[in-house]
Amino acid sequence: MKSFNTPSNSSTINGFILLGFPCSREGQLLLFVLFSAIYLLTLMGNASIICAVRWDQRLHTPMYILLANFSFLEIWYVTSTVPNMLANFLSDTKVISFSGCFLQFYFFFSLGSTECFFLAVMAFDRYLAICRPLHYSTLMTSRLCNILVVSCWVLGFLWFPVPIIIISQMSFCGSRIIDHFLCDPGPLLALTCKKAPVIELVISSSNALPLVCLLLFITGSYVLILKAVLKIPSTAGKRKAFNTCGSHLAVVSLFYGSVLVMYGSPTSEHEAGMQKIVTLFYSVLTPLLNPVIYSLRNKDMKRALQKFLGT
Repeated sequence: MKSFNTPSNSSTINGFILLGFPCSREGQLLLFVLFSAIYLLTLMGNASIICAVRWDQRLHTPMYILLANFSFLEIWYVTSTVPNMLANFLSDTKVISFSGCFLQFYFFFSLGSTECFFLAVMAFDRYLAICRPLHYSTLMTSRLCNILVVSCWVLGFLWFPVPIIIISQMSFCGSRIIDHFLCDPGPLLALTCKKAPVIELVISSSNALPLVCLLLFITGSYVLILKAVLKIPSTAGKRKAFNTCGSHLAVVSLFYGSVLVMYGSPTSEHEAGMQKIVTLFYSVLTPLLNPVIYSLRNKDMKRALQKFLGT
C-alpha cells in the first residue's frame, strides 16, 4: 500500500483518509454506538412526520406539505455523511475514494443548499398565512406549492457542480489525510499542491452567497410577520401566530447560526476541531432536533403524530 506521506497529484491519487475523531479502539466503538443511535432516531423522527402528514387529511395543507418535504430532505441530508462516518469508526484504514469523496461533497452541500431554499419557502408560506390571511388560499395553491418544492430541489442541486469540478481538477500533494469526518472544501483545499487564494475566495463566496441571500429573505419575511402579529388585537391570536412561526424560527436559528459560523469566513481560517464540532451540529444534531421542535410546538402535528404512533 502506498505511503500516505508520499507526494501525489490528482492523476495518481486513489483516495483520501478521513481522519474523523482519532481515539482508542474502544472510543471508536463508543462513538459508533452513539452516532448509530442518533442516526436511527433522526430517521425515525423525520419519517414519523412524513407519515403523519401523509395519513392525516387535516395536514394536507401547504404548510405541512412543505414540512413533510423538509423532513424527507433531512433524512437524505444526514444520510450523506453519517453512514460513511459509521463505517470509518470500524475501519482500520479510513480511506474514502477520490470519486466517493467528491460525490459526498456534492450531495452534502447540494442537500444543504436545498435546505436553505426550503427554509426560505417555508418563511414565505408563513408570511402569506399571517400577513395575507384572506388571500392565502388563492395565493398559496397546491400548484404553487408543488412548483416551490420542485424549485428548491432543482436550485439546491444546481448550485455546487462548478465549485466541485474546480476543486476536483486541482493537484493534491503530500499527505492525503483530511482532518475531518467528511469531504469539506477547507481541508481539501489545504491538500492542494499550489495554494490558490482566488479559488478559495470563489469557493467561500459560493458557500456564503445563497446562505446570506436566503437569510436576508427569511429575516425580511419575519420582520413583516412580526409587524402583522403586533397589530393583532387579541392575545390569543398573537400567541397562535407566534406558535405557528416559533418552530420554524427555532430551526432557522439552529441551522443558520452554525452554518454561518462555518462558511461565513474563508475556509482556511477554521481549526480542525472547531470545523468538526460545528459541522456535527448542523449536519447531525439539527436534523435530529427538527422533528422534536416541530412536534412539540405544533398542536396539530402533535395530535397527528400521536394518532399515527397510536399513543
